[in-house]
Order: sequence, then C-alpha cells, then structure tokens
Amino acid sequence: MKKFTTGIVIFLLFTIVGFAQHDHAFYATMDANDAVSFNALYPDEMRIIASNDKQAAVLLTEEVAHKIHDNVKTHGPGYIFRASEEKAIQALEAVQRRSVQLEYTITEDVFVNECLNLVNPQNIEDDILDLQSYGTRYHTKSQAAAAVYDQQAKWDAMIAASGRTDVSTRIYNHVNTPMPSVIITFDGANTPDEFVIIGGHIDSTTFGDKNNAPGADDNASGIASLNEMVRVILEKDFVPNRSIEVMAYAAEEIGLVGSAEIAEAYANNGVNVAAYVQFDMTGYNGSSSDIYLTTDWYNSSELNDYLAALMDHYNSTGTHSFTYGYTECGYGCSDHASWADNGYDATFPFEARMGEDNPNIHTPGDVYTFFNTPEHSVKFTKLGLQFLIEAAKPQILSVDDFSENAIRIFVKDKALNFRLNNTISNVANVSIYNIAGQNILSEKVNTTNGALQLQQFAQGFYIAKFNLENGHTITKKFILN
Repeated sequence: MKKFTTGIVIFLLFTIVGFAQHDHAFYATMDANDAVSFNALYPDEMRIIASNDKQAAVLLTEEVAHKIHDNVKTHGPGYIFRASEEKAIQALEAVQRRSVQLEYTITEDVFVNECLNLVNPQNIEDDILDLQSYGTRYHTKSQAAAAVYDQQAKWDAMIAASGRTDVSTRIYNHVNTPMPSVIITFDGANTPDEFVIIGGHIDSTTFGDKNNAPGADDNASGIASLNEMVRVILEKDFVPNRSIEVMAYAAEEIGLVGSAEIAEAYANNGVNVAAYVQFDMTGYNGSSSDIYLTTDWYNSSELNDYLAALMDHYNSTGTHSFTYGYTECGYGCSDHASWADNGYDATFPFEARMGEDNPNIHTPGDVYTFFNTPEHSVKFTKLGLQFLIEAAKPQILSVDDFSENAIRIFVKDKALNFRLNNTISNVANVSIYNIAGQNILSEKVNTTNGALQLQQFAQGFYIAKFNLENGHTITKKFILN
C-alpha cells in the first residue's frame, strides 16, 4: 500500500510538472458537465480533481481557460478562479447561508419616484465613453489600475460636492491580480452592521489583443449605471438605515478574482450582507423584454422575487415603465456568483435573454457606437435605485447633521477625539463598531466634544456612531493606527 501511494504521489507530481510546461496552470471550479466535456477534449491540459452533481474542481491551463470562456454558454468566464487546490475542493462543499433576513417591503414611493426623475441619460453616456477611452482595462495593463483610481476620484468628487461626512471610498488591493477594486460606502444611520451591496466589474478583455479591449458594454455600461445611482442618492441626501456599498471590481474576466477575494474576506470577518445585486452589461437591448433576471441555481429566488416586485410596483406603467423576463446565465456568470459562493443572497439582472445579448463583447467591437444610446442602461439605473432605497430604507435626518462641518473626528494615541462644530445638540452617547458590524464599545458622554480611549482594540477600520440628544445620528468611519 505504501509503495502504491508513493506511485500516486509521483504521478501527481509529474502531472503538475507537465502542466507547468504549458501556459500558467491554475485551480478553478466550473460546471460539472462542462468539466467532463473539456477534460475529454484536452486531457493533457486539464484535470478534474473532485466533483459533485453541480460543480467540479479542476486544474487547467490558461489556454483551456480561454477555450472555456469562448465556448461555454455563459455570460462570464465559465469558471471561478481558486487560489489553491484546497480552496477549489472546499468550494464544492455546501455553504451555510450568511445573509441577514431582509423584510422585503415596498414603502418609499414618494422618495423613490423623486430619485427616478433625476436619472440623467447623458451622465451614463459620458461615463461609458470615458471608460471606453482607456483602450483596454485588461487586469494586467496599466490602464486597468488607472481606471480604478480615476473611478475613486470621480466618487470622491461627488462626495465632496455633497458635503457628506458619512460617505467614503477605499481601494481594495488584491492577491491574485495587480489590478485593485474600489468601494464607496454609505454608513447606515441605525444599523451600520447590515449591508446592502451592489457592484459590477470595471475590467475588460478580448479574445485576442489585450491592448484593444474597449469594453463599452462589458462593463462600462454597468459601471455607468452604478455611477448614476450614486450621483442621484447623493443629490437627494439619501441617508440609509442599513449601510450601502457600491463596488467596482478588478479581474472579473479571468475568473471573478476581485469579487471573490472581497466576498471571501467579508464572509471570514462575519460581515452581515443582507443582499447583493450585480450590474454587468446594461447597454444593449437585444430581446423583447428590457431586463432579464437570471435564475441559475446559485441565485437567490427570494431576491429575484423582490426585484420583480419592485418592477411590478414602479415600472409597470407611466414614465418609468419597462418590462422584464427570466433567463439562465451559466456557471461563473458574473461577480454575484462570488457572493453566492460565500453564502450571501445574490442575483444578477441582465441586459437580454442569454444568447441575445451584445454579440461584440470580448472583442474590439464592443464600443458605444454599436448600441449608441444610454436608454437601456437608464432602466437598470432605475431598478438599482429602487432596490437600494427600498432594501436599505431611508433614515430621515436633517441635512445639517451630515454637513461637512457638523462633526470633526481624529485619532491620536489610540484615542478617538470628536467635536461638534455647531451647537445643534449634545452627543448623548457614542458606539463603536468593528468592520464585522459588532458593537464593541458604548459610552454615555452628554457633551459636544470628548475622547474615547481605544487602546484595548487592534489596528484597523472601525465605525463610530454618535447619537445626539435631539434624536439624530451621525456615523463616521475611522482607522485606528
């Protein structure tokens, strides 16, 4: 038995060495049936390590990965990158549901319709053309990182113009790609430990020359829709009850790398994500209905039902009317799969029925002039606004409480110092939350300024929630050094 086992180990070592002779080999998961088919076609460039009735853990070369991306009927890459053999096998195990249970209610008609009326198609067109102008946003190219930092600057400018102190951006650097992601956070007024998240990937690709990957629809259109959502809720001074995050991901096109690292980190840190919705390709109108809800096995049927209910309520008639249908998108379809992979409720409204979407994606022909109108993206922007407002729910507060100068905080010698700059009210108490949303400290203060000693806590990101005696709340994020 010992001799036999040694032989198996030697065989596996030779297998891995053999793979090294090809383009870089890596671990991934993919649809179980597709894995069998591709293994039969490319037995020397792909190995099935383990499988169940839905997925297979595989080792494959970049060449086979490109063939999967080209030939599997899916919008996305058709596989999910895994950092190791262990992670690939672990991904086959059933994941415990992590999402907090949302009450899927529709109560904010007046505010939602005010926001829908503010959606500006010209802003969406301008953003698509801006992202297209990089020429490529392939994850290893310098233009990809530049697009991310420029995206952060765009959001920072919106925040500065709004005068809000409860909204911030951060760059997320990755392990398996040189391209970063960027995140904008609206701190929740009452339950900052619960998150409603939307996102889309900002990278692009082609099947050929990676220097010519304009990616106007895939996915400049989705990012443009997200940007307009952010602009509108800032203009309307929307202060959410739950925290909202909007994410622009790196390296979706090579196996959902950016979103996978972020979603895994959130799961490992116990972050309460109530719901996740993906916006990937919103520009091309190729089917009889406008928006298609994807119904793949890893999607949340409850979340799909909620999006359908929102469209029935807000978009069945009138100025903001549009239609919807259902389609399957395939394995590794887009970044929502990363969140579902980590136990969170997630789904993906898509631009068309699968197979009727933009035929030019992943080619140099994915340019704005092919669809040449922002109107289809406008519909996704409206759906996103409806979802964010109804899922996060507004906390109506005085704008003065959230002005740029309402409160000043700074950290010195591991103490959080605060001062209200206007005598609008005393601070009644201060609560500190860690990044997982756990309340780790609460103190009554009854003053307009003071300091909280935080020497007992580790370095990292924290949230301070200041409850004022007049009933208002100010939430601030800070770094404890």
